[in-house]
Parts: sequence; C-alpha cells; structure tokens
Amino acid sequence: MGGLDFELVWFDSLGAKSSCTLVKTADVNVLIDPGVAVMQPSFPAPLAKKIYWYERAKSAIKRAAKLADVVVISHYHYDHFTDFDRSLYEKKLLLTKNPNEYINDSQRGRAERFFSNLYRTFGGIEFEEILHRRRRKTYSNPLDTIPHAREKDFGDYNRRRRELFRNGLRWFNGRVARWNSEKWIPEMRLGEIEVKFAENREFKFGRTDIRFTPALFHGIEFSRVGWVFATVIKRGKRKFIHSSDLDGPIIEDYADWIIRENPEILILDGPMTYMFGYTLTRTTLGRTIENVIRILKESSVKLMIYDHHLPRERKFRERTREVWETGKREGKEVLTAAEYLGKVPVVLQK
Repeated sequence: MGGLDFELVWFDSLGAKSSCTLVKTADVNVLIDPGVAVMQPSFPAPLAKKIYWYERAKSAIKRAAKLADVVVISHYHYDHFTDFDRSLYEKKLLLTKNPNEYINDSQRGRAERFFSNLYRTFGGIEFEEILHRRRRKTYSNPLDTIPHAREKDFGDYNRRRRELFRNGLRWFNGRVARWNSEKWIPEMRLGEIEVKFAENREFKFGRTDIRFTPALFHGIEFSRVGWVFATVIKRGKRKFIHSSDLDGPIIEDYADWIIRENPEILILDGPMTYMFGYTLTRTTLGRTIENVIRILKESSVKLMIYDHHLPRERKFRERTREVWETGKREGKEVLTAAEYLGKVPVVLQK
C-alpha cells in the first residue's frame, strides 16, 4: 500500500470478540485495541471451542504487540484492551482513552485497575500516589456535537426519542458530577513506557499522521456503556480508519465524519444484531444500515472490513443485507475479517 499496510490480528468472525488491528507504515507500527473476550452464551459453539478461539486470539495479539511501537486503547471494554499483560505494553507509547471524563462508571473502574497495575509494574508507583485533585469543569450538552442525529425526523418515534434524550441528559449530568468528584489519573512517563490520553489529538511519526476523534458515543445517543474514540492513520495519500465501537454507526453525524475523512480502508464495527429485539430495535437497525450505505455511496472507500459485533449470530448477513448488496453495486469490497483472510466466518461454518 505504498508505505501503509495493516494486519487484521483478530476479529469476531474468527471466533472471539475483538477488533485488534496492526497498522504498519514506513515510520511506525501501531497496534489498535489489543483486547479479546469469549463469545456470549448464545453463540452457536461449544464452550471448549470458544475458549480455544479466545486463547488463539490472545496468542495472536501478543505476537502483534512484539512488532508495535505504539498501542492504542479506544476504551475500557475487555474486547478492546487487556488488563494486565506486561508483554503488550513494555517499551511502548500508549495512546489511551482518557479515564477521567466521557466514561461510564464500570469503565472508570476498569481503567483504575489497569493504570494501577501499569504504574506499579513499570514505575514502581502505587496508584494512590499519582492521583490528584482535579479542577472542576463544565461540560456542554453532547447533543450539540451531533446536530444531524439530534434533528433527524423519526415520525411517530419522535416523542419517544425526546423522552430518551431527556433521560439521557439527566444520566449524563450525573456522570459529570461523578467525574468532577473523582481524583484525576494523570498521563505519565514510566521508565520504558509513556501514557498519553488520545482524544482529539494528533501525533506525527515521520511522514505518518495519527489522529483521534473526540469522545464518541458507544452506539446510540447517551449509550449507558460509555464513550470511545476512532483512529485515523494517514501516510501520503493513504488513509486508514479504525472506528472502534460506533455500533453501525448508529449516529448520522459519525457517518458524515467518515464520509468527510474519505478513507481508503475502513474498519467498521456493525450493529449488535445478536441483540435484535432486545437492545437493538428495528428503528436503530434501520439507522445503521442507512448510515453505512451512505458511507459506501458517498466516500471513496475501497475496502471496508465489516465485522465486530456482527458475526456473533448466523443471521447477521440477512439482517444487514442491503449493506452487502450496496457494496457489490458500488464496486467496493465489503468483507468480514475472516473473508479478507480467505476463511469462512466461524458462525457460518457447518
């Protein structure tokens, strides 16, 4: 790819929950989201097989980490980061999700354990020693950052949506009060590693630019599972995006952003179709399909790896059929990670 290449280290279509990717340029190697989790109980495979895939994924991630100079952690779900394996992080620059804001309570707890282990292992520092009081901060309404989604007309669903927004804003304000009351976890250099919080920042390595979005909702507006960031890597005319967990994307403004960025390679997680009828509604699924179709039609993306969340149940293609058909009509490659690697997604294997 003329100075920028990538390796799909492990993804859901290979049998364990992950979207770990190694991006290699002539200047720097970047490992994105080195985490893995066992498939959910409803996944159609014996537990022993799920554990086997999980162990294979861990080994693949460790091998990829040996090649990396930079490790990116987009958020603190276990299928996106590992807590704690020294071999993944030693001698690395860690560009991580800020654990102090735009984070829900469970991810804050996981982040505290992660950084406590990190600072003790690489710096010989007890976690409580590095925490300090934070300056109180005000936060604007997150809906102001997504005007397309905020103003979208959903017809009969509009009333229900306004209610969800009101409840969501109350939840968000509760999180703001929590962030302002907790002590601040700082960035640090710890001997052979360095930790920087990545949201809304850019880093240069020779001719390679690595940019990160501000915090984005993990799925729908005011998603209770928290926030993530997406990663953009550019070298020359080559551009690569790893979307992390946008769940589709569900939110129209995130699709608009991808279209403006106009990547050549897009790693896009899909909707959680295995939760259809529960946390995934027909309205939400329709939004994700409409948004990804716009990406395929309105951008110059050549390859879209459409995986993570999707291949956790056998009907994922049927439920997102319009996406795959649009890719064919537009002459774009839309593939699961397994298919890109010449394999059949394990959920479809007989």
